[in-house]
Amino acid sequence: MSTGTLLAIIIAVAVVVAVVAFAVSLTRRRRRLHERFGPEYERTVEERGSRRAAERDLSAREKRHDSLDIKPLEGGARDRYARNWSHVQGEFVDRPEDAVQDADLLVTSLMRERGYPTDDFEQRLKDLSVEHSRTLEHYRSAHEINGLSMKHEATTEQLRGAMVHYRALFDELLSNGGQARHARA
Repeated sequence: MSTGTLLAIIIAVAVVVAVVAFAVSLTRRRRRLHERFGPEYERTVEERGSRRAAERDLSAREKRHDSLDIKPLEGGARDRYARNWSHVQGEFVDRPEDAVQDADLLVTSLMRERGYPTDDFEQRLKDLSVEHSRTLEHYRSAHEINGLSMKHEATTEQLRGAMVHYRALFDELLSNGGQARHARA
């Protein structure tokens, strides 16, 4: 076998190995993102129009999240928030619209204390999606109903649903669900 033929075979094998390695890497990355973001992965694919664009977006969310100082709550703060939630929940009987709005404020306050920026709702969703993707749809639904409530357009059943939705995210944030991966000492 000539040197040229041997070189061509080696180059062809190297190219095939590189292509296979690249494909395996993409598959692993896609699987990791899909597992981490759950339903938010598919939602982002649909929103962005392609898997590639969605995966860039989700990777950017991870990078931003890693730069945040997300921390677990201390016991006293956790107890205070639990008491506040009980108060908000009790308020629902007599003032359901106010209770939903207070639940929104309480969840936002809890996020802020954990270290999440809370200025922009869409950014909150992106930041929460990294560790709380399983309860994110609850938050979206609750926020939407809260908007209806502020215009006095929500039914009592919708308001009740909003409280349940807020509670799902609240409980996860309160119990440090998702456990901050790089909690500072």
